[in-house]
Amino acid sequence: MTLHIRTFEWGDWDAVAGLWEAAGSSVLPRAEVEGTLGRTPELFLVAVDANGVVAGVVLGTYDGRRGFILRLAVDPGRRRQGIGRELVAALETRLRALGCPRINLFVLPDNPSGLRFWQSMGYLPVPDVVHTKPL
Repeated sequence: MTLHIRTFEWGDWDAVAGLWEAAGSSVLPRAEVEGTLGRTPELFLVAVDANGVVAGVVLGTYDGRRGFILRLAVDPGRRRQGIGRELVAALETRLRALGCPRINLFVLPDNPSGLRFWQSMGYLPVPDVVHTKPL
């Protein structure tokens, strides 16, 4: 089945939220997504099949110095079909067009399949220590 990758539209929200839940991720608060879209709306992509069903989603951002992949999810019933790879490639293309020199992302160490996926896409682990503080 052919997929079309395009920029997220608010009409996709329920499908994207459902996909995040089905993939085992928490649903980001709408206000947080609105804030991200206010800066880089072209970096929130959905993969839609011929029937208009959202099969995958990737959310990226760019701060003018580094790109970040904040979240990638593919419908669990459609994994291992290249959807995630296509979404990441499309996001990389858009980040490159913005002049982004590097993309960062976080993968939890208890996610070996995620680690393998990202390494197969050329993303390498770095020994940086991550610090965070909720506000």
